[in-house]
Amino acid sequence: GLYFLLKNKSQKTQKITLFSILAFALVLHFCKRLWYPYNENTSAWYRDSWFINICGANIFLFPFMFIIKNKAVKDYMFFLGILGGFLACILPIEPIEKPDQSKELLEIIRFYIHHTILWVVPVLMVKLKVHTLSYKRFYKVPMIFMVVLLFIMLNQIFQSELGFISLRNDDFLNINYRNTSYIWAPGNDAIGKIFSVLCPDFFKTVPVGEFAGQQKYWPWFWLLIPIFTYMLPITFIVTAIIDRKNFVSDVKKFKTYLKRKLSKTK
Repeated sequence: GLYFLLKNKSQKTQKITLFSILAFALVLHFCKRLWYPYNENTSAWYRDSWFINICGANIFLFPFMFIIKNKAVKDYMFFLGILGGFLACILPIEPIEKPDQSKELLEIIRFYIHHTILWVVPVLMVKLKVHTLSYKRFYKVPMIFMVVLLFIMLNQIFQSELGFISLRNDDFLNINYRNTSYIWAPGNDAIGKIFSVLCPDFFKTVPVGEFAGQQKYWPWFWLLIPIFTYMLPITFIVTAIIDRKNFVSDVKKFKTYLKRKLSKTK
């Protein structure tokens, strides 16, 4: 519906509308203090108002990414908006697992609004040509993703050190962080296992100190190889399809260049 409302509008109107939706999502993130369970549990609101997972971080970052001129971060918005927001709408595990569905109705509605905005706005951004994807930037998406994971990691560290969640245990092998976004370890779910397959043993072992040799995933670092291995083919294929005109043109130019080189060699 938004696409048909905006497609004949000026690009200025399109940008203002899309930014306003992203800004609304950020405000809504803090407004959940007004309903259950956060209106009865202040500690839970303090805990969950931080940007401690991918979708939460994107709710905070997307409005800023949208207004800056860097094209690579808008590529990131497109891919992570779909990977995070759209998949969460298809597999809404969080709402399904809520113990009191009727009492938490507003929170469930908030969940769907947020995750819908995360993929709808980036898709509209590309569809309306407010932003144009380029296959030449495909490798930058996982790089930006890793930077965002650092942002999430800092949120979790500050939460723990300031007491918003359980303080860190002295035993390095038993950190009481919440294992969100796979930053600290892969967990036991299917996605975590798929990621852990590509993690080198080096990043699964404590290198020095009292616990040297024991198994412990290196925070953040263990994700480097899995993220790049899985994301690079996806971002390349999708951007090459969407940006196929430039891709085909560059392939032809490259073939011509090779032919000239080979003819000179002969």
